[in-house]
Amino acid sequence: MPEPVARVEITDAARAMLSRLEQQHGPLMFHQSGGCCDGSSPMCYPRGEFRVGGSDVQIGEVAGTPFYMSSRQFEYWKHTHLTVDVVPGRGSGFSVEAPEGVRFLIRSRLFTDDEADRLLPVVPGA
Repeated sequence: MPEPVARVEITDAARAMLSRLEQQHGPLMFHQSGGCCDGSSPMCYPRGEFRVGGSDVQIGEVAGTPFYMSSRQFEYWKHTHLTVDVVPGRGSGFSVEAPEGVRFLIRSRLFTDDEADRLLPVVPGA
């Protein structure tokens, strides 16, 4: 049986920052911004601080951290593989990495036909 394909992954640099932030803030979560505050950047919050609702879907996990976006936004991005990365600079949102002088961002590409056939399912929000 072919290996399932994750919809979202994380770079080593972003994984290291996420680990550092978890030491400071405890368990975290990502929610892909739909254009408010910092364009369309992934926002990182202490788990439970950002309320996920029925209009959100969990598209996967990165380094054990759930990654959500709105179901409406997912309809546009469902054919897109996302990679969470981190770069120097300060975003304008409320994401927990902002005081560190870095910001998370998304690198994206379309899934191949083969990958699309093996995608992991999304999970409805709370």
